[in-house]
Amino acid sequence: MTQLDGTGMKRLHREWRRRTQGRLALVLDTVANPFNLGSMIRTAAAERVDHLYLGAGIDPSHDKVNKTALGTSRYLTWTIHDSGPAAVAAARADGYHVVAIELTSEALALHEVPMSGDIAIVVGHEDRGCTSATLAACDSVAFIPQLGKVGSLNVATAAAIAMYEVRRREWAEG
Repeated sequence: MTQLDGTGMKRLHREWRRRTQGRLALVLDTVANPFNLGSMIRTAAAERVDHLYLGAGIDPSHDKVNKTALGTSRYLTWTIHDSGPAAVAAARADGYHVVAIELTSEALALHEVPMSGDIAIVVGHEDRGCTSATLAACDSVAFIPQLGKVGSLNVATAAAIAMYEVRRREWAEG
């Protein structure tokens, strides 16, 4: 077994791109840490996110964001909105079904939430999560089941898991 070179990686990923038809967006509700945003941008570029809807928080052009994103922001488009609910409304107006990732009493396990068609994943502030107004604006709320003694995940990690789950389901159905 050998590691793939640049050409081999392009061939490997080309097949998965052909199998991917649905649109995926990311809505950020007041994410404040530039390193978290940079990590999410890099993952979003890798999972072919179509658009970022930013509800306040840190600007993607911030130097620390770019340091973590390693230049991958050039593959994404984004809009900045006054609030999380405004960002959710913009995603919905663009035709996305909006799913928040948050620990709430009504949330379903991520793998149990219906997600077909165009999906926008919503994640919130590092300490406070999504605002109640943002959650109320979403179509559904999901949580990521965890088995250890830690009850929550870093926002960038949770976003990565959710983005991958959307794509994985599309590939499994295809």
